[in-house]
Amino acid sequence: MVRPAQWSAPFIFSSPHSGRRYPAAFLKDSVLDLHTLRRSEDSYVDLLVDMVPGLGAPFLKALFPRAFVDVNRAENELDPLIFADQLPANSDTRSNRVLAGFGVIPRLAADGLSIYRKKLPFAESERRLEHYYRPYHAALQGMIDECMDRFGCTILIDCHSMPSRHVWNRHRKCDVDFVLGDRYGASCSPALVSLAQSLLNDQGYAVAQNSPYAGGHVTQYYGNPSGGIHVLQIEINRGLYLDETRITRTAGFAPLRLALNTIFADFLKIDPGALTVRQAAE
Repeated sequence: MVRPAQWSAPFIFSSPHSGRRYPAAFLKDSVLDLHTLRRSEDSYVDLLVDMVPGLGAPFLKALFPRAFVDVNRAENELDPLIFADQLPANSDTRSNRVLAGFGVIPRLAADGLSIYRKKLPFAESERRLEHYYRPYHAALQGMIDECMDRFGCTILIDCHSMPSRHVWNRHRKCDVDFVLGDRYGASCSPALVSLAQSLLNDQGYAVAQNSPYAGGHVTQYYGNPSGGIHVLQIEINRGLYLDETRITRTAGFAPLRLALNTIFADFLKIDPGALTVRQAAE
């Protein structure tokens, strides 16, 4: 976590999927090489948004990769197909994310490739949750609590990236630059989404809402607009800044980072009073 010299606005930024530190034991257990595993990353999103502490907001990023443990999943989203032992009774083995192979300990990497050469002991799952997953969420919850104490509300911007070609049709390019996910209005105020879209549009970017990415566990678990906690997921088209085959930054990286600096600087000026969730008249 990087804290600002002065926390000046009720914002927190996070990047849960840009970690690039691959444990040696994990690489040994995988049938995939490092480059193939890295295709699962939201590559370099942390470097795109790491200016936010200078704008007055803290920034939390996972250093470990999402293929190893995914903090944007519930910790009980466990996949029985990759464990040699019986799972605890409270495991959510039938969530859509688990069934797709992308539970808290993913079974698959990008392009649907199996990660492991053999099944894992359940103790390995618990070890990863204890040493990686829970500390990340403890840090995030701590920042949310502190933000509430300081400002009376919290705006969490959860930053991700998306493939430049549709997952379901790799011959078709994604026709938007950003997707804003608020779980169809459940995780943050509509005013926040409208402002984000307006600021992005002003910079010339095409923006969609909730399709195909409405938000993951972080938006679902922490988002509580009526309680003053607003969580907005932002997906960035990798084609804007990344050579997705080589996993290297392109010439588009610097201008995108500069544009995001302008957008976030304006974003942090929002009046928290505009985010008040008004209940419908009975």
